[in-house]
Parts: sequence; C-alpha cells; structure tokens
Amino acid sequence: MLIIFGIFYFLVIRPQQAQRRKTQEMLDNLKTGDKVITTGGIYGTVADFRDSVVVLEVAPEVKIEVTRASIQGLQPAVTKGTSG
Repeated sequence: MLIIFGIFYFLVIRPQQAQRRKTQEMLDNLKTGDKVITTGGIYGTVADFRDSVVVLEVAPEVKIEVTRASIQGLQPAVTKGTSG
C-alpha cells in the first residue's frame, strides 16, 4: 500500500504542486504591459492592478476587469518567419 501511495505521489501530486507553484510565481510577477491570456480565452494587456483584480486592455480604449486567479498565463511570443 505504501508503494502505491509513493507512486501516486510522484506521478500525480508532486507535478500538480510544481505547476501550482509555477502559476503562483507568474501571477506574483505580473506587471503593467504584460500580455496575458485568461482561463476564458481572452487575450489582453495588463493595464492596472487593484487588490485581487487585474484590469486588461483587450482593444484600444476597451478595458475589462478580471480576477487575478483567472489569468492562465503569459501570451507566447509570436515569431514571424518567412515562407519560402
């Protein structure tokens, strides 16, 4: 039984804790100007912070408020390549 728990811990619990720690670190290091994506799939740029609320600019002069916890991650950098 102990072996099964050990396997379960290393395959499920530990990776979840690492992912949660990584996400919390990303949320703690957010700053104005960061491009983010929310859990609802909304892309925006961080415009302001208020307590647990983040103000995102989703279009020029269009701002929405979302909870800090709803930020899923930073937008991946887009690289423009040439097709040939």
